[in-house]
Amino acid sequence: MATTISRQVVVVGAGFAGVAVAQHLARKGIEVLVVDKNNYHQFQPLLYQVATSQIGISEVARPLRGIFRRSRSVRVVVAEASAVDATARTVTLADGTVCHAQILVMALGAEVNFFGTPGAEEHAFPLYSLDDAARLGSALIGELDRADLAADSAMGLDVIVVGAGATGVEVAGALAENLQLVVRRVYPHQQTGTVHLVDMVDVVLGPFSAKSQRYATERLTDYGVRLHLGSGVTEVRPDGVTLADGSVIEGRIVIWAGGLQGNALLRGSGLPQGRGGRVDVAPDLTVPGFDGVYVLGDSANITDAKDRKLPQLGSVAQQSGKWAARNIHADLSGGARAPFAYRDKGIMAMVGRGAAVAELGTRRLQFQGPPAFLAWLGVHAALLSGVWQRVGAVASWSVAFLTSHRPQAVLPRIGQR
Repeated sequence: MATTISRQVVVVGAGFAGVAVAQHLARKGIEVLVVDKNNYHQFQPLLYQVATSQIGISEVARPLRGIFRRSRSVRVVVAEASAVDATARTVTLADGTVCHAQILVMALGAEVNFFGTPGAEEHAFPLYSLDDAARLGSALIGELDRADLAADSAMGLDVIVVGAGATGVEVAGALAENLQLVVRRVYPHQQTGTVHLVDMVDVVLGPFSAKSQRYATERLTDYGVRLHLGSGVTEVRPDGVTLADGSVIEGRIVIWAGGLQGNALLRGSGLPQGRGGRVDVAPDLTVPGFDGVYVLGDSANITDAKDRKLPQLGSVAQQSGKWAARNIHADLSGGARAPFAYRDKGIMAMVGRGAAVAELGTRRLQFQGPPAFLAWLGVHAALLSGVWQRVGAVASWSVAFLTSHRPQAVLPRIGQR
């Protein structure tokens, strides 16, 4: 007979939204069960820096039991959720255990969307999880080491980044900087190679202003990044990509930063699917027609007070988690829910050492260059989950941005393609 666990609130997923809702409910003494396949919370905006050896894994991953060690009403279960029944508000785990909730919170995050591109799932490296970052970092160093040993070591390492949004720009800038400042020193007998940035649209950083786009384009070009804009990828091969205009770009590693979609577990949950495979939620973050079910973060299509779709950002996820906790407490105590009021803090992206763009607040106060770079460092340090993660990140950034050393550049033998 299957084991059953019952709690006032069951939270599926321990990303920004899941952790935030559980932490705030714990302060009210509400019994919460947090379910995640990993025993850690990962800081996704910095995964590209793990892959490019700018910071270590310990800076972006914090054990869940460490986060909730003082929250006696929170229980953490590390297990894969195999099925969700939103109508019954139950979650079935891989071992058959059934978790039942008065209030069910779906904060599953998202998964990579390859848009049916032939060869992408087989040959491209996504960058959405800690495992993704570790595999990519291992592959990059492995290719450099193999090329250095082989007779064709003068060929260099060509990398193709698909998607010129914030993630694509950040990883392309970091890789180009590594090729110029690190690879040249560590592999003196090898050509440094080239980073290619590809997107079907004709600008980088689409959600940003034209001024920020121009700055990012200029800085990327200065770093040696070759831009291929206005033509999408139609095929990914082991040795490169083919574009819609018929041209071919050769590269030993293809990184996919081309988009996300709702988690696959949502598709069998009974919840209605909206844009991007995500769930359209009401202003109070519940799902219409499903009593006691909340969907948060990258799993949801959330709108602001003006009925505009909010982007899939960590700040949206974190704020939605805090707000949902208030509404859940109201549900359990007989109060009234309130519509989600998002506080827009702006957007920013790192382009390289001393170079970034930032558009802050609802009025989008714009910064480029060193001021934006310092703002980016400060904001991301503040958002990291724990004190030791912040200390470690600042120490790693000091080494990465002031020197050409990469102490995190090791080659773990894990899941290489």
